[in-house]
Amino acid sequence: MNRNHQPLFEVAIASPLSQTLTYAGPSGGEVPMVGCRVLVPLGRRLVTGYVLGPSPPLDPKTKIRPISSILDSQPLFPATMVPFFRWITEYYHYPLGEVIRGALPAGLTSSSGWKTTLDPEKKQTTMARYPVTEGPDWLTTLYERNELSPAATRKIRAKARDRKLLEAMAEEGLLTIVEVLTGATTGSKSEICVRLLTQPHPVEGLKKSEQRTLDSLAELAAITAGPVSRANLASLYSGARAALKTLAERGIVTLEEQPVYRDPFGEPPLYFAEPDQLTPDQEAVMATLKPTLGLRKFAPFLLHGVTGCGKTEIYLKAADITLTKGRSVLVMVPEIALATQLEGHFFSRFGDRVALIHSGLTTGERYDQWQRIVSGQAPIIIGARSAIFAPLTDPGLIIVDEEHDGAYKQEDGLRYQGRDLAVLRASLEKCPIILGSATPSVTSFHHAANGKYTLLTMPRRIENREMPPVTLIDLKKIPTVSGRPPLFSRELVRAIKENLAEGNQSLVFLNRRGFASLLICQSCGQPLSCPHCQISMTLHQGRGELACHYCGHTAPSSTICPNCRSTKLVAIGFGTERVEAELIRLFPEARIARLDRDTTLKRTDFLATLKAVHNREIDILVGTQMITKGHHFPHVTLVGVIWADAGLGLPDFRSGERTYQLLSQVTGRAGRGEKPGRVLVQALVPDHYAIRSARDHDYQALYEQEISQRRALGYPPFGRLINLRFEGSDNQLVRTLAEKTAKTGAELALNRYRIEILGPAPAPLARLRDRFRWQLLLKGKDTATLQAFCRELLVQCPAGSGGDLKMTVDVDPENML
Repeated sequence: MNRNHQPLFEVAIASPLSQTLTYAGPSGGEVPMVGCRVLVPLGRRLVTGYVLGPSPPLDPKTKIRPISSILDSQPLFPATMVPFFRWITEYYHYPLGEVIRGALPAGLTSSSGWKTTLDPEKKQTTMARYPVTEGPDWLTTLYERNELSPAATRKIRAKARDRKLLEAMAEEGLLTIVEVLTGATTGSKSEICVRLLTQPHPVEGLKKSEQRTLDSLAELAAITAGPVSRANLASLYSGARAALKTLAERGIVTLEEQPVYRDPFGEPPLYFAEPDQLTPDQEAVMATLKPTLGLRKFAPFLLHGVTGCGKTEIYLKAADITLTKGRSVLVMVPEIALATQLEGHFFSRFGDRVALIHSGLTTGERYDQWQRIVSGQAPIIIGARSAIFAPLTDPGLIIVDEEHDGAYKQEDGLRYQGRDLAVLRASLEKCPIILGSATPSVTSFHHAANGKYTLLTMPRRIENREMPPVTLIDLKKIPTVSGRPPLFSRELVRAIKENLAEGNQSLVFLNRRGFASLLICQSCGQPLSCPHCQISMTLHQGRGELACHYCGHTAPSSTICPNCRSTKLVAIGFGTERVEAELIRLFPEARIARLDRDTTLKRTDFLATLKAVHNREIDILVGTQMITKGHHFPHVTLVGVIWADAGLGLPDFRSGERTYQLLSQVTGRAGRGEKPGRVLVQALVPDHYAIRSARDHDYQALYEQEISQRRALGYPPFGRLINLRFEGSDNQLVRTLAEKTAKTGAELALNRYRIEILGPAPAPLARLRDRFRWQLLLKGKDTATLQAFCRELLVQCPAGSGGDLKMTVDVDPENML
């Protein structure tokens, strides 16, 4: 084909390539659409790529390889998302193909590999020629299974000696090495269904089993008003499958393949009725929002409303108006737990037009939800941070609930901030965005104060219910027991007892899992630490083990110190498991449950606990931050906080802000029903400004304190940060790499950039998962300068692309550990 008329396509490869590649169209003349996956040659392999659009003509002398095949008949994402993906690549310094692969449902990436198959007729000859006693270990596997998987073959081919032996055996005709596609594991699901073609009664010449199967089919078909699953029929009678074959041969039924929808909702969500009318605050907010809904114009709003003010109804009303304009809606929540709450509200109002996207779905469920969104069947999407990549073709509204929450920040792989990407996408798609929170992030509120966002306020609860009064209890003044303060002050014990007597529910909050923070040896003073991380393991007494909450390593809860063999071990600290045990001891008659990551490994467990609270089957609920946000428990009238200032000692400039947010959110669970609520907060430093502000329900006081400190120190929103983290199995090599990068950065900063470089220094968690960690913090006054500096630094210090040493880039870091 003449190069001048040959269509060329820009393709992002699903691998850590820093640039896109150009390919010619397939030999068959098909034209791939933007957003489709294609299989393309890369070196000697075939890999998955994503079509970004046409490529400009290249030099006629440039050799262009064609696309091998098109994997999708319809795009997996709309063309309007390509600029979005490109921006992410530039801002977060992450390969474009990897950005897109992470955005799509898991299991869609294919690549070519090699599978080794032994000729069974020559097996004895092969074993004699190459005995296992004289060869590598993989020969044993080959002789036992008569084949080697693509993964095993890839490992063999990576070693020169093994590859030479494998190829020699292939040349002798003893085995074959064939190229196969591997990797793709997710797609649409189908099943064989049975459709009734004639009336079931009477049909002559049928056996009893065949007539019985036909009768059952007729009953099920009447219910479903369509074809019936063959598997369901076969489960009714042992001979149903054979009977169906006969019925099909006689033309009474037909067998056909039907798609299977994998429903992510499980049991129907809780139903929530629509209120008769809006509150005055809701009316005022909607009066400002309504003129912008449906317009193709970027309009950012910060909705600051106290807990229990009815922000969810604003979301529902705004979504309804947007749908009537023919555009779709994206609703983001920081955690799956909150998705569960909101899905009930939206499902009650909009039915099956709602799709879900979050990590709790199976790969099949996520794939089906993705297809519903792409096809336009589901114009409302609810999900956690990854929902920002949902393939909406024409979004007309984006909602970010609890916009302040740190869970919107991805902490591995592509380290993006979901809230910030939501604002970016709304800007690119030209639609309004609502950032909602009772405790807005300092940065978002600063944007509203400066006019970058429009501030919407809802200062009153529904029905003008009072905010619960908060009592601070100084832990330093509590009498100690055996030299240590008790978990529960007398005031908190008395309050829970009174609440139980009145038939009300209580929440007890501690943002720490487990029974004890660590086991320590009284003889040698050493804590029982994780062998893979530089951190103590947490005691989980209920399951009899110690666990590392960072790498997942577990060990039996020992009674002997591994360091000195002493038996004098003592549990130090506490977590929600110990709080639960203490409550059971104090209130044996109460129905007590715990809600944390250890008790909700399955989504069904979480839903069951929430349902039990709503049904008043639980008197006291103990939990971590999972219980602090979004939940509406109308019969909870008491909240107790065990240790309010636990997070204030963390090496993070946001610790005060986050402490305030947690306390304000958990206090907001009290008094949301007909009865008023109250809150008791235990703290070691009750006079800290974050705790005082939470007591007074005074966000403005918290904001003014925080903004003053950050202005003085140049922290966000007055400056920007990028954290470069270095890690590897050899501490000295990691340190050398960090110091070399810091030296190069210092030279760049001195000559061309006004950038502050802090470090290098060991990360607060200096060893994690058997890897040593150092970090380098880059600090600048504006985004453009800091990004340009980082980009040039990465060109001069391209470490981390392979091998044991790795450098990761965390733009706008939120977790400094």
